[in-house]
Amino acid sequence: MQLAIASDHAGYPLKAALVPWLEAAGHDVLDLGTNGTASVDYPDFGRALAEAVASGRAERGIAVCGSGIGISIAVNRHPALRCARVDDPLSATLARQHNDANAVAFGARLIGEEMARAILTAFLSADFEGGRHQHRVDKLGAPQETLA
Repeated sequence: MQLAIASDHAGYPLKAALVPWLEAAGHDVLDLGTNGTASVDYPDFGRALAEAVASGRAERGIAVCGSGIGISIAVNRHPALRCARVDDPLSATLARQHNDANAVAFGARLIGEEMARAILTAFLSADFEGGRHQHRVDKLGAPQETLA
């Protein structure tokens, strides 16, 4: 699977640990930065991730910052993205199954490398169930005036 991954400075160490693990698992990884622990602005990296997924350069995105909150908000500013901020494998699975999440975010200050791997394993192996969830997902990318 083609994956895009991005982080801010707080998420960089975890991102740096995950990239080779993802590649060893057979994924093609588009690393969008940052590439160190010098302070950067997470919206810039969230936007880059969203654009990579929305354009088709990546099938799914992985966003990491200190808490996972700021970068998930940045990713979700793009109407084609459904980025779920998760802390555990079950929420990652449900984000795919029920919400057709095409990106996941987590906080490097809140979870460790093993939990991040478990989250990604769940997220990347789950499929969208469609059915009763489809019309709700359709509303997520719809302009406000079309919502009923």
